[in-house]
Amino acid sequence: MPKVKVLDMTGKEVSEIALSDEIFGIEPNQVVMHEAVVNYLANQRQGTHSTLTRTEVRGGGRKPWRQKGTGHARQGSIRAPQWTHGGIVFGPKPRDYSYSLNKKVKRLALKSALSTKVLEGELIVVDNIALDGYKTKAVVEMLGALGAGKKAMIVMPEADQKVIKSAGNIPGVKTSLVNTLNVYDILNCDKFIIAADAVAKLEEVYA
Repeated sequence: MPKVKVLDMTGKEVSEIALSDEIFGIEPNQVVMHEAVVNYLANQRQGTHSTLTRTEVRGGGRKPWRQKGTGHARQGSIRAPQWTHGGIVFGPKPRDYSYSLNKKVKRLALKSALSTKVLEGELIVVDNIALDGYKTKAVVEMLGALGAGKKAMIVMPEADQKVIKSAGNIPGVKTSLVNTLNVYDILNCDKFIIAADAVAKLEEVYA
């Protein structure tokens, strides 16, 4: 059962917490995490790309020259694919890139990502993440005290607009709730900062 120090927002150690082996102490499965990341990125694609085929390009309704006797190769339209400004062959058309993963695969990938953060010493547990007002400076000071890098993720048990909006101005910093966590964001951050209450909620949901 991995144990992690619990810090306050000033970076001082206040206690220690024992993390669940089922969530934070498993052997990370690299293959499953890769599948989850590819799935997440595919689901983010808009799929609105579109090219014009020869039937959609303006013009080209008239045969450019007669079929025989000119010495040229026979042509039917100046909008054929081999012509400049012609249509595109097999070009991309609007499509949906999203697909779903098995529920067990998703859970294993999330647990593997969290366990990876513990193994690499990138998980920071904070006793309570709260602000008096909308102050970006307070979040910057907290991140500095906790030793967070350029990319940090702050996870809370419930939505706190003061924290969310204050952190939203800082490049590379993301906020998330326990029920909206995804493998890509967990692996993409330098430091995974999570409130102690969020740890308990996470263990309750996924244990």
